[in-house]
Amino acid sequence: MNSIRIDLISDTATKPTKAMRQAMAEADVGDEQQREDPTVNALCDRVATLLGKQTALFLPSGTMCNQIAILCHCRPGDEIIADETAHISAHEGAGAAALAGALIRSIVSPRGIFAAEDVKAAIRPKGLKSPRSRLVVVEQTSNAGGGTVWPLETIRDVSDVARENDLATHMDGARLLNAVVATGVAADRYAKPVDSVWLDLSKGLGCPFGGVLAGSEDFIESAWHHKHRLGGAMRQAGIMAAAGLYALDHHVDRLAEDHANAQFFAQRLAEVKGLRIIGEPVETNLVFIDVGGTGQTAAEIANRLVQRGVRIDVESPDTLRAVTHLDISRSMVEEAADIFLKVINSF
Repeated sequence: MNSIRIDLISDTATKPTKAMRQAMAEADVGDEQQREDPTVNALCDRVATLLGKQTALFLPSGTMCNQIAILCHCRPGDEIIADETAHISAHEGAGAAALAGALIRSIVSPRGIFAAEDVKAAIRPKGLKSPRSRLVVVEQTSNAGGGTVWPLETIRDVSDVARENDLATHMDGARLLNAVVATGVAADRYAKPVDSVWLDLSKGLGCPFGGVLAGSEDFIESAWHHKHRLGGAMRQAGIMAAAGLYALDHHVDRLAEDHANAQFFAQRLAEVKGLRIIGEPVETNLVFIDVGGTGQTAAEIANRLVQRGVRIDVESPDTLRAVTHLDISRSMVEEAADIFLKVINSF
């Protein structure tokens, strides 16, 4: 791994900065499971306020945030409505089925964003032979949609339809703050229409760990029970929560740099014969690249890039994904684009 100089595989590749590590080292701590860790409590209060919710819960990962939300909202045999590319469908080990006994009804939608009409069409008629439609999940931003931002009005419309039909709405907020920085729409406005929402700390914010799940007091009280059942007691977790507080103070506005770097990278690669940027325009920090026109597979190109010190994610036989983040500068993006061009010309 020491040969990797430019790591574009994910924004989870970030490492805590020296100042963040210092904040972690100096954190005031207590027993988180007893709700006695002052730094964890401060982080949860901060995120609840940021998202406009009553209270919040610190958890080890975004996947756990999603799965606990599903456990709170659903019962065995219930059905979840989500985009076909949603993280809960493709990247969480079938947790909805394995843990909650819930099904996922997929919507095929452009760039991962569906409309209120799509939800109406997906809701099951009530009957003894059908699963009960119970939860709608939106993912902000849409990862597989190319980092696309869900428009606020669309979230409102989707949530209105869900509420009218006695469904809850949950927001996978893995890159919610990327959406906030890209659009100028405040986080609490995005979160207001949904019943539950979580904020990732370990992606663009640059923390080594964790997510914060927010909702009503009753919802979070239920989430505490599921957290314990899933083995989520963390004890002196203030060491990790301090990283989150530091990131919220110092790493939010700079997400605009990641977006600009991703857009620059996409523009450079769009000029290369045989490459196509999927889902233009690039809105945030994700760039999906169709390499089918090169005559080479995505894996072959990724392997050549690794040999030259650039790591990139293979999404499919013809698709690569590059993610800009805290540890990627403009000069690194420029170098990565130059190396990419040399690799394509080497075939």
